[in-house]
Amino acid sequence: MKKIKHIKILAFAAIFTMLFAGCEKESETKVIKLGHSLDISHPVHQAMIFMGERVMEKSNGSLKIDIYPNQQLGSERECLELLQIGSLGMTKVSTGVMENFAPGLRVFGLPFLFRDRDHRFEILEGNIGEDFLDSSLDKRLKGLTFYDAGSRSFYTKKPVETPEDLKGLKLRVMESQTAINMVKNLGGSPTPIAWGELYTALQQGIVDGAENNLPSFHLSRHYEVCKYFLVDEHTALPDMLVIGTPVWNKLSDDEKKWLKEAAMESSEHQKKLWRDAELEALAKIKEAGVQVLQANKDEFRDMVQPMYDEFKEDADMKKIIEEIQEAK
Repeated sequence: MKKIKHIKILAFAAIFTMLFAGCEKESETKVIKLGHSLDISHPVHQAMIFMGERVMEKSNGSLKIDIYPNQQLGSERECLELLQIGSLGMTKVSTGVMENFAPGLRVFGLPFLFRDRDHRFEILEGNIGEDFLDSSLDKRLKGLTFYDAGSRSFYTKKPVETPEDLKGLKLRVMESQTAINMVKNLGGSPTPIAWGELYTALQQGIVDGAENNLPSFHLSRHYEVCKYFLVDEHTALPDMLVIGTPVWNKLSDDEKKWLKEAAMESSEHQKKLWRDAELEALAKIKEAGVQVLQANKDEFRDMVQPMYDEFKEDADMKKIIEEIQEAK
C-alpha cells in the first residue's frame, strides 16, 4: 500500500514538473512556456500567437512557444515569481506591476507623461525603452519588447467628470504604488485588486469603479456593471513581454536572436490589432448603454502635479522624466 502511495506521489510530481517547467524539450524541439492573464481575444494574446508562429518559422521548428492565457498559471505577479525560479519561461506584465521589480519603471505611471501616441512609441522603441527592458536583470527578469496598452481612463457606476466627482470613490488599481498615489492625489480611495477578481468586486460593491484601457474594459465585460466611462487618458502604461533569465541564459545565441526578433515583430503587429480593438470596444460599449464622457484633462493634470515634484527629488528619476519630456 505504501509502495502504491509512493508511486502516486512521484507521478503527481512528474506531471507538475512537466506543466510548470519554463523551458523543456519535445524530441528535437525546445519549448518555452508563456503564461499570462488576458483573454484569448485580447490583441496582446493575438500578438503572442503571431510571435510563436514567427519563432517556429525562424527556428525551422526547433524552438516553440506554448501559451497559457486567462491566468491558468497565475496572476501577473505570480507569473513573474515563477519566471525568477525558472518554473515558467515567459509572461506578459503591465509595467505598473513590473515596477515592483524595476523601480525606474514607475515613471510610466506618472499621469500625462506622454504628449501623444507617437511620442510614447518614440520613447519605448528608442534607447530609453531598451534600457528599461534590461532594468530588471538583477531580479532575473529580462524584457523583450513592449506592447501597446493604450491610454487608461476611469470607469464607474455613477457619472464622473471632474476630480471632485472621484472624491470618496473606491477605485480598483493595480499593485502599483504609483497608481495608488495617483488615485489618492485625485481624491479617490485606491483599492488594489487582482484583475481576475475585479468583475465580482464591482458587482458586489467592494469597489465603485476602476481604471483601464478601452479594450480591457470591453473584453472583461466590466461595462455590464459600470455604465460610465470617463475619457481622461491619465496614464499610458505599456505592457511588457518578459522572459526569466534562468530560461534566457539556457538559450543559444541563435535562439536568443530568433526570439528577440519575433518579439519585436509581434509588437509591430500588435499596434495594428490594438487600434482596431480600441475602435471596436468604443462602438460595443456604446451599444451596451455606456455613457462615454470627456474630461477636462487640465483639471486632472493640475491635481497630480505633486507626483512630479516628488519624483524629481530623485536625481535619476528627474533625469529620465526630463529626457522623456524633451524628446521631439
